[in-house]
Amino acid sequence: MRQALRIAILAHSTNPRGGVVHALELGDALCRLGHRPTVFAPDAAGAGFFRDTVCATAAIAVAPAERNVTAMVETRIADYVRHFEAAKNRRFDVWHAQDGISANALATLKQVRLIHGFARTVHHVDTFADAALHALELRAIKAADHLFVVSRLWQDWLKRELARDAEWVGNGVDRRRFSPTFDGTDLELAARLKLPRGVPIFLAVGGVEERKNTIGLLRGFAALHVQCPSSLLVIAGGASLLDHHTYQAAFTEALEHVRLPAGAVIRTGPLPQALMPALYRLATALVFPSTKEGFGLVVLEAMASGVPVITSAIPPFTEYLSDDDVLWCDPFDPASIAAAMARSLDVSHRDRLIQRGMQVAERHDWTTTARRHIAAYEALREPLYA
Repeated sequence: MRQALRIAILAHSTNPRGGVVHALELGDALCRLGHRPTVFAPDAAGAGFFRDTVCATAAIAVAPAERNVTAMVETRIADYVRHFEAAKNRRFDVWHAQDGISANALATLKQVRLIHGFARTVHHVDTFADAALHALELRAIKAADHLFVVSRLWQDWLKRELARDAEWVGNGVDRRRFSPTFDGTDLELAARLKLPRGVPIFLAVGGVEERKNTIGLLRGFAALHVQCPSSLLVIAGGASLLDHHTYQAAFTEALEHVRLPAGAVIRTGPLPQALMPALYRLATALVFPSTKEGFGLVVLEAMASGVPVITSAIPPFTEYLSDDDVLWCDPFDPASIAAAMARSLDVSHRDRLIQRGMQVAERHDWTTTARRHIAAYEALREPLYA
């Protein structure tokens, strides 16, 4: 094997978001391959990462941040820069940012010649009305020496919009963690959420956010509920650095206007990672009608857990899923979402979807994803340690 690389992988937070999940899984896989990764993140809550890891992790001390998103982002960039200005904290061969905050910090360190260069994974590109935030979003991409992507959608976007080539590395799922095998956590979680037995439970993961299309999902569920009045909608997760207050207020208003009985919609908020496999297993189907994703890791997690998936018939989902793997919906049409939810209750559909979903999960392996990074890492190796 080549000499082990000391790799700094930087994430935007310790929360269970897709990019952070990717960072930790990549770190664990690289560690198993014999390398020495450390995953970093600002940790405002002081609770550490949302799950235990094989690889090393480090929480960055943070300064108090304003509620304003731009000010918060600038503060977190400064937190990262302050940490790595100390020479003792820069003993790495390779620098790899997973988001715009950490990539801007590495861009600054590169600008003042404290590091030689860095890689950036572009999971997706956000659109910001604030000019300063938009400029930071673009800088985080343009300043990187090597770009990775997890989907062809964003690989094409980077080439078309920014004339940047990016290397596709894909995503994976840990099938030791996410599986169809029930354990004690299933009963624990069902009791905690007061979920009745024998009723259809439609699961959404990611909280209430505009790009998750939670209002469209709610309207689709309301239409389905007319046909299946015992059904429940469980919305889990939602930890985010961005401000979704306006959309969440619109969701609350929409919830008041749809004709649903009390308790038909359950918002769990973020749950301990140890309970997430059980959450999938308790679901009748995962409903993920997102309008904008980098990849959609929850799709693989649900499939590995033996749960049928309903998702949007748009990229990136259409890149790695076929008509036989999922039930497609038009995310902009609540009636289409409702129709897919109804089809998921059909036993003939369910058996096929569960089998196909397990096969899709088997094709997505974190070790393979990790290996796709190594050649670029070697090329980016800091001259001091080459």
